[in-house]
Amino acid sequence: MWTVVVGGGSGSRFGGPKQYEPLDSRRVIDVSREVAEGCTDGVVVVVPAEDAQREGGVAGGVTRSASVRSGLAAVPENADVICVHDAARPLASAAIYQRVVDAVVAGADAAIPAIPVTDTIKVLDRAVSVADGDLLGSVVETPDRSRLVAVQTPQAFRASRLRAAHANETDATDDAALVEAMGGRVVVVRGEVANLKITEPDDLEWARRHVARSSAGGDG
Repeated sequence: MWTVVVGGGSGSRFGGPKQYEPLDSRRVIDVSREVAEGCTDGVVVVVPAEDAQREGGVAGGVTRSASVRSGLAAVPENADVICVHDAARPLASAAIYQRVVDAVVAGADAAIPAIPVTDTIKVLDRAVSVADGDLLGSVVETPDRSRLVAVQTPQAFRASRLRAAHANETDATDDAALVEAMGGRVVVVRGEVANLKITEPDDLEWARRHVARSSAGGDG
């Protein structure tokens, strides 16, 4: 059982490579790697190509999916379960790893952690970009949020299924979508609110405060 920790992005929305930002005495990517190392037999870390030698990792690609494929190529062929985790989620717990891995061992092709959506979600008539102005579009649908979840990582996969899903080099926002597209059975397990993805500087500050409270013995 291996984990691919994906930290190959440039952090354009964040304003820099967020995976190298300090969380406590360690960087974000270091914490994500340490948790993965404690939960699986081996870890491959994917980073920007120019950092691969320094970080002891492998060079990422242009897209997230391409970076995952780079990591997969370094995972031993005899690995039966492979987890994929975003380096930008340093607060993922060992319990989440256990839940997704257990679900795959029990027979699922993939298992993903998620939390219920609390906001009302609207589907617009066009794609939204960060470069858009004040008017984002018109509403075409309001899905029932009782059936919606916000997906997290680590995601666990039957190794053969994950490799097959990436064989045609298709891109997706997460690996589970590729397994879904090929007819695989993807199950959802309970995620954790604290398993926040660091996207904006405010997210990093929240994560730092959470880690400080946890270190001080607080409930987070």
